[in-house]
Formats: sequence, C-alpha cells, structure tokens
Amino acid sequence: MDCATLPDLDSLDVEALKALAIRHRVEIAAQRAEIAARDAEIAIREAEIASRDAEIEHQRQTLSDELAELRRSSSEQIEHLKLVIEKLRRRVFGIKSEKMVIQLEQLELHLEELECSQAEMEASVERVLPAAEPKTRSRRKPLPEHLPREVVSHAFHGDCCPDCGGQLRQFGEDVSEQLEYIPDSFKVIRHVRPKFACSGCEHVVEAPAPSRPIERGLAGPGLLAHVLVSKFADHLPLYRQSEIYARQGVEIERSTLAGWVGGASELLAPLIDAIQKHVLAGAKLHADDTPMPVLAPGSGKTKTGRLWTYVRDDRPAGEDTAPAVWFAYSEDRKGEHPRQHLKNFRGGLQADAYAGFHHLYGDGAIYEVACWAHARRKFHEIHVIYASPTTTEALARIGALYAIEDEVRGKPADLRLSVRQARARPLLEDLRKWMEKALHSLSAKSETAAAIRYALSRWRALTRYTEDGLLEIDNSAAERALRAVALGRKNYLFAGSDCGGERAAAMYSLIGSALCRTRHSADHAASLTMPKRSILFYFGTDLRLDCAA
Repeated sequence: MDCATLPDLDSLDVEALKALAIRHRVEIAAQRAEIAARDAEIAIREAEIASRDAEIEHQRQTLSDELAELRRSSSEQIEHLKLVIEKLRRRVFGIKSEKMVIQLEQLELHLEELECSQAEMEASVERVLPAAEPKTRSRRKPLPEHLPREVVSHAFHGDCCPDCGGQLRQFGEDVSEQLEYIPDSFKVIRHVRPKFACSGCEHVVEAPAPSRPIERGLAGPGLLAHVLVSKFADHLPLYRQSEIYARQGVEIERSTLAGWVGGASELLAPLIDAIQKHVLAGAKLHADDTPMPVLAPGSGKTKTGRLWTYVRDDRPAGEDTAPAVWFAYSEDRKGEHPRQHLKNFRGGLQADAYAGFHHLYGDGAIYEVACWAHARRKFHEIHVIYASPTTTEALARIGALYAIEDEVRGKPADLRLSVRQARARPLLEDLRKWMEKALHSLSAKSETAAAIRYALSRWRALTRYTEDGLLEIDNSAAERALRAVALGRKNYLFAGSDCGGERAAAMYSLIGSALCRTRHSADHAASLTMPKRSILFYFGTDLRLDCAA
C-alpha cells in the first residue's frame, strides 16, 4: 500500500483505523512470503548449480586422469615399438642377402647334399660288407699334364723271392696318380711301385699300394682337408669350389666333390664320436642352439631344423684339458633332444633361459648356470636407443663384475673362487637390492623393468658362478662356436636334407674343436691353418686320436 492510496486518517474512526492496519499487515506478510518463496527457489537453483559444478569438476578430473594414463600407456607402447623396430633394423642387415637367391643355387645345394649322402652311405656299406670285386667305374679323365708331378717310389723291401728265395729282377712297374692340393696350387703325386719277377719261378712281387683316405679315390689327404675346410669353415658350397678349381685348369665335377665329402664324413665318424665323449666327460658344459633351414623332402620348401652346440673349455680356470666343441643336429627344437644328448652328463650346464633345458635340472645331476651376457644384453639394447640413469647404472654394475673376471681369467679355480667370494659376491648382493628398488620406481610395462625382472627371476643361476671357480660368468664360449654356423647359414641358405644337417654338425664339431684351441692365442697365423692341419693329421695317418694333441 503506497501513500497515494491511503485514506485521510483524520476522518477515520478507531474501527476504520484498525481495519486499515490489519489489511496493511496482511499485505506485508504476503510480500514476505513471496520473498521467502523466491529465496527458496534461488537456493534450490544455487544448489543445483553447485551440484552440477561438482559433477563437472569430477568429470574433468576423471578425464584428466584417464588422459594422463593414456599418455603414459601410449608413451610406453611407442617406446616399446621403437625399440622393437630398432632391434629388427639391426638384425635385418645380412638377412636380405639370404632371401635374394635364385632357384638354381637352391637346386645345386640340394643335389650336392644328396650326392654327399649317397657317397657316405656307400662308404659305410663298403666298410661293413666289402665287395668281392671292385665296382665297375666310368673311365675318369686323366689328370692335367701341366700340373707338376712328384714321384714317390714304393720299392719292394728285399732281394729274394718271398716264395722260393730266388733272385728278383725288375720287369715293369705299376703307376697310379693321386691329385693333391698345396695352398693356391695343385700337384699330382705319382706313386710308382717297381715290379719284380723271380728268375727262378717267375713270381711277381712289388710293394703294397699306399693307402688312400677314400678307397680308389683321386683326392689326397691335403685336398680332402681343403675341400672340407672350404665348405664348412670358409662356407664355400661345392659348386663354387668346382668353379674355382676350373679357373686353375683342374676340372672337378661337383658330384665328385660331393662324393669326397660323403666318403670323408664316413671316415671321420670315429673322430667325431671321440670328440663327443671328450666334451661330455667334463664337469661343466656351455650349451646353445641355433636354427638351420633344411629342405623338406618332396615339397621344395624348407623346414627349420636345429643345431645344438656343447662346448668344453676349462682354460679360463687354468686347466690344461684340451678344449673341444660337439655339434648335434635335430629336426626340431623339442626338449627331448638336449635330454638325449646330455643323458650321461653330470655337472654345470651354462646355457640361456630356453625352456627345453629346464627339465634337465630336476634331479640335481645337472644344475643351471645362467649367463650374465644375456642379462647385460637386455640393458644394452635399451641403452643404445634410450639411455637412462637406470640402464647406465645397470651396465656399470655388471661391468664391475666382468672387470673382476678379467683379472682372474686363466688363474686356478681355487684362486678364482676366493676372489669371487671376496669381491664379486658383495657387488652381486648390492646389485640385487638396487634392482629390487629400481623395479618399484619403473612402470611395470617398461622394457627396463622387463630387463630387471629377467635378471631377478634367474638370480640363483646367475650367481652360481661365484660358488665354483670352474664355472664362467657367461655363456660366450657357446655363442662363439655358433658364429661359424651363422656364416654358413648365410652362404648355404639351407641344408639339403636331415642327413646334410647331421653331416654339417659332424664337420662343425671337428673344425670348431680345432679352432677353439687357437682362440685367445697370440699366434693368429696358426689359427688360420689349424682346421686343415687337424683334418690332414687324421687323413694322412692311422687313427690315433689324442684329444690333447
């Protein structure tokens, strides 16, 4: 009620004034109720706004957390993919050349393996069941006249007839030729055996024909050794060797070379068996394996065979026992193969984390010795791409362990053990604590965390080398033995058959054993000829295997 609508109060009596006051109060109460209702509505709206603001803030925080987690996850995945790509990029070189090969080379290698297998089988059969009469062979080409000749006479010892005692007179001679190899040149050795006839009874006598590595074979021991070393150490397939010899004016068919390889494999089998026995007689072995492509019969495609290597080398522990390496071939990578290979072995097995080895450690006859080189390599692969304080410190701590090994290499086992106990074990204990602490600060999905978990999960086997001075800190001996296989795989592309894989394993055993004797030696020139001289020793003499020779 405003002043303009108020009546003249002087003209109103008491009752009218009271009525006016009451009406005024009702109007004020109504206004106040309206104001209160509006205030309540405003309060409700403000509460709704506050609730919406809180919900928006919660959603904003949730989205922020999810975005942060997505960024972390994406960063880890990107880091992982870049690391994988970098690893593959490092490995791809050298593999391209294996794939870029024409079908003719594959057929040549397959034929080569078949011919070697046939020659090896024939040599084996002839050794067990000698033929009553020599097989009819195709007339071979005469050896080139331009090659120098070395005449070796084999005179009959004695002047009298062994039958009647009559005096002997020479009336002729038997001449046979043998092709020999001198580095970078050929020569022909002419074996001359004068023939004598008895003047009394006409009995004919002459010196016995000299033995040959392969019965009725044309190749001398030096040439056979050269062919084997060229194929399995220098990784030259036989058809390439044939081309090289042809350039020197000596035509030797690939099939002939294959026959020599097969015959030599049969001849060398006792030596390979002796190497196997010598290797498995040790108290510690280094073991590893590598894939070997093998042509699947009838399909024209390759399957993946496996070459297993077992190395005995105790020279780092001051031992004089001759080092040796034995290779074995299998059609696949099943764990039953190392179980069969090592069924008579007792001692420490230094190997990687391949699951096929794990069943060997059950009864305690063989115990696991893990490889620090594998553990270190996982940190190194990350460090060269994404160096971090964690990888830097891990490599430095592991490097300190290797520095101790450098000092005791070649020392007696008891001295190595005492030094490791005094110096390496405290470092290992600190390293384990540091890894456990670092693991908590890293993302569980990071590559560095995976490298730490790899080491911690194998800690018992990784530290076992500090309990025996004969053991080594890593499995480098086996990895070195496999390098020749990797080079051969690059050049051969594949083995022609499972028999070819077994033959390659035997030759790698022989040549690898010869080579590992020269490693860590100052006389590098001797190492270049050691495989050939070792095989030549076998071919040129009777079998007198002395593993320490």
